[in-house]
Amino acid sequence: MIEITIFTWIIAIFGAITFIPLMVVQLLMILQPNGQKTKDLIIAKGEDWRDKTHFKSILAFAWADLLVIFPLLILSTIGVFSGQLWGYMIWFALGILSVYFSIIFWIMEKEFTYPSSGWFAYYTYAWGFFLYWGLGAIILSVIQMVNY
Repeated sequence: MIEITIFTWIIAIFGAITFIPLMVVQLLMILQPNGQKTKDLIIAKGEDWRDKTHFKSILAFAWADLLVIFPLLILSTIGVFSGQLWGYMIWFALGILSVYFSIIFWIMEKEFTYPSSGWFAYYTYAWGFFLYWGLGAIILSVIQMVNY
């Protein structure tokens, strides 16, 4: 069994703070994709989808997050807090995905999201938290797997 540390708790709590609101918004995107509240939360208050590709890519990410990322996040967190190596292996994989998608969204969305959210919100919740959680999950997972 792998020992649970304060860093495990920090990554888990930070992950919950980061991913639970995302999953709520993604669920809203699936249930009401053209609703004004959905657009206000995902794009910016009063804004509309830029084009069909923008709409479809955001909808695809919503489905992928709800069908792949969220279940794996729950499963891996259960594994981590059970002291299981596989929990950290999944956290490691999710960390890589989180960094990967942070890079994609840096390129795809920064010019639109940054002006509507401002620098603080952008570099924290709108974009930064996903990068920071991913890096933290990768580092902690590697340390725990090497010491296993």
